[in-house]
Amino acid sequence: MLGLNSKDTSLLLVVAALTMLAPFILNPFPEGSELAQFNAGYPDLMQRFVIFGIFAIGFNILFGLTGYLSFGHAAFLGVGSYGAIWMMKLVTLNVIPAIIMAVIFAGLFAVVVGYISLRRSGIYFSILTLAFAQMSYALAYSVLTPITGGETGLQLKSTDNPIFNNLAEGEIGRASLFGMDMRTSFELEAGAWLFTFNVGYYIAAVFMLLAFYMSIRIFRSPFGMMLRAVKSNQNRLSYTGLNAKPYTLAAFVISGMYAGLAGGLLVAMDTQVGPERMFWTASGEVVLMTILGGAGTLIGPVLGAGMIKYMENIISKINDNILHQWFAWMPDGLEDFTVFLIHPFIGKGWHLTLGIVFMLVVIFLPGGLVEGGQRIGRMLKGRKKTSGGDGDPEHHPKPAPHVAE
Repeated sequence: MLGLNSKDTSLLLVVAALTMLAPFILNPFPEGSELAQFNAGYPDLMQRFVIFGIFAIGFNILFGLTGYLSFGHAAFLGVGSYGAIWMMKLVTLNVIPAIIMAVIFAGLFAVVVGYISLRRSGIYFSILTLAFAQMSYALAYSVLTPITGGETGLQLKSTDNPIFNNLAEGEIGRASLFGMDMRTSFELEAGAWLFTFNVGYYIAAVFMLLAFYMSIRIFRSPFGMMLRAVKSNQNRLSYTGLNAKPYTLAAFVISGMYAGLAGGLLVAMDTQVGPERMFWTASGEVVLMTILGGAGTLIGPVLGAGMIKYMENIISKINDNILHQWFAWMPDGLEDFTVFLIHPFIGKGWHLTLGIVFMLVVIFLPGGLVEGGQRIGRMLKGRKKTSGGDGDPEHHPKPAPHVAE
């Protein structure tokens, strides 16, 4: 199906089903309950799940396949965002041209950065990409203020008058898809549950599925095998007479275009761009996403992006008042002590929780969350075999040893 083998087709269908049913899956607890704090099925967070999933998928094509670790990938996210916002300010409010422009701008910038950075490998490559990202941030923050808006960034204003949109005087334009407002939402009440279906989320989800499909094709292609050879032993590859540079540059540019796509979608969801998207912490975040989910795997980066964005938006909202509500059944002294112990790991301290989770994954699950899922799957299969008698030695007695007469 679609040029994929049965295993990859099944994976793509599972990801598609989870993505389309996300409003139900991410809202497991009824509204008004104490556990509703952990629901993540609201438009803004769901959009971030899929958009940063795209960002991590693209980064994984570079890092997971070639082993080249970029510390400056947020530069392409920012360049794509600026390209998209200028397309919307000058030409049209339709998000498709804006997203296309974001991908083109990010790809062209990736060609320049990759051509220079890939002259080195290892830590030197990483430092070069970090330097490019920080220079891009500095340019966007102060030097190129007329283009980037400086510290305050860019957003759609009442003075903007795109060529292909007839806005009334003083009207602020909105991102749309052929007239359909990206912020439009539909709500479904089912008993105590409330499910929200957002137009912008589903548009971003379609792009994520397309990006995921393309990553599968890249992983399974001869091009992907060549990138794995680069990661395995680039020196040995060069001894065979093959030049790895065109392949690594192509991977770098493709990865940058994925980041540009994510940047364009961020503008489509929220028409505001600032230089902070290019800061080094944003580059470090996508590295964490990929490693946490499982570098070199297909679904891992998406899982890692989802986990980090969930913690950033859910764990960070938990405060002492919510904790006191949860532990109100405890004696007063024990309740206060429990809240005191948990307090450093919630709210503004959610980074501490993320750091602990990351350490545990790196130490015990070097393959990321994907490896954890594989281990659980093997355990369940082992239990099924044992319960079915296949693993019971009584069902398969050893033959008696042959005794010579």
